[in-house]
Amino acid sequence: MDVVLQSLAVVLQPSHLLMLICGVVMGLSIGILPGLGGIVGMTILLPVIYGMDPHSAFGLLIGMVAVIPTSDTFPSVMMGIPGSSASQATIMDGYPLAKKGEAARALGAAFTASLIGGLFGALVLTLIIPIARPIVLAFGSPELFMLALLGMSMVGVLSGNKPIKGILAAGIGVMIGALGDAPAVPEYRYTFGIDYLMDGVPLVVVGLGLFAFPEIVDLLIKGHSIAETATLGKGWLDGVKDALKHKFIVLRCSVIGVIVGFLPGLGGSVVDWIAYGHIIQTTRDREKFGKGDIRGVIAPESANNAKEGGGLIPTFLFGIPGSGSMAVFLGGLLILGIQPGPGMVTENIDLIYTAIWSLALANVFGAILSIALSKPITRLTVIPFSYLAPFMVLIITFACYQATRSWGDLIALLLMGILGWVMKQYGWPRPAALIGYVLSDNLETYLFISVQRYGFEWLTRTGVIVLAAIIIGSLAMGVFYQARKSSKARASGERNGK
Repeated sequence: MDVVLQSLAVVLQPSHLLMLICGVVMGLSIGILPGLGGIVGMTILLPVIYGMDPHSAFGLLIGMVAVIPTSDTFPSVMMGIPGSSASQATIMDGYPLAKKGEAARALGAAFTASLIGGLFGALVLTLIIPIARPIVLAFGSPELFMLALLGMSMVGVLSGNKPIKGILAAGIGVMIGALGDAPAVPEYRYTFGIDYLMDGVPLVVVGLGLFAFPEIVDLLIKGHSIAETATLGKGWLDGVKDALKHKFIVLRCSVIGVIVGFLPGLGGSVVDWIAYGHIIQTTRDREKFGKGDIRGVIAPESANNAKEGGGLIPTFLFGIPGSGSMAVFLGGLLILGIQPGPGMVTENIDLIYTAIWSLALANVFGAILSIALSKPITRLTVIPFSYLAPFMVLIITFACYQATRSWGDLIALLLMGILGWVMKQYGWPRPAALIGYVLSDNLETYLFISVQRYGFEWLTRTGVIVLAAIIIGSLAMGVFYQARKSSKARASGERNGK
């Protein structure tokens, strides 16, 4: 309890609150730009936190990661364009509501559901730390290696309609992460005689190249403003009432968000669709879904924000990112000299509770600012994107150059950007590649330690066997589900052909 109160005192310090609000404002700015999302926003912050006090840096990082799932609702509702991968399902009913002149109602319900979901996620994270502590401390390098492998397998199988592409994309990320100095042995790999590659490709470059570059290019190709109109309509209070009226939907979907966030490698790319599918399956009057049903906005938004609290659990306790944005957050911890994993619950427990308090406050600030700034933000969306693109390119280029302050950063950004654009065009899941990149060091390091310490006996440990069974089961279920889905599609096509 003393640690909890001490962390609250740290969070309430003016310097920390200032950093937290700065992170929230930056998150709002990133979230309203379609397609960018938490991965790009967090990546831009990485050069800023070098040399910062960990508590202040946490304010910036948590402020941004907490509010982007709230602010990305703007483009989803107003434009029919997902603000990030985690707000795709919101379009299904949010955009039809906006076309009916009820955008304010949709946004009011979304922000209220997001606030409740975010606070629920912070509460679950608070309760799980004391319970998980003895379990986490029992994990050795073999179990941590298997957890990293579990994250790789799940992100591969659950990345869209083609699991093989997901697994291969994660493998591409591991290959990029293997460039430069090896984490376990004193040697350099795949440098091709280029000095820049001796330290590997920085996380900032990989994240911005894979995600920001392709979205900017696509919006420039379209050549028009992000949205056509800037009309909000009325109904803010009605939206708040809707969210409170459907409180059990908010609660159920918040639980779904925490569970999905906790599972390594899933995160935002699937949580909104799982919540949306759940609410349709458990509702009798489902005719209005897809035509402007407010429940179709409340469900994915509450799950979307709750997942951040769940995603911090494996990130802090096991060093396994629960999503793409958590992968970048994990890189931020390493920049600050903090090693996530079992040691966090003994050496840096105060930072965990600082993050929890920051997450709760950031959700409150984010909801208030989203409502207060809704009108000017909506007007911003009608500006032609060709006017916004130079500003975005400047920010991205500056952030990348700060990684090592070498021209190699800009060349690597271009190459990563081309790779990201090609992956997007051909439907390859980019979050899988990013998580593979982040997990590459963990995979190699924990495998090396396990073999050196236990030989091949580490394969017979109970925890390793249980995790191996989970990995095999998840892979088998993913392949079976995809095969069944493909057979149904073929059967449906044959019937239509006849």
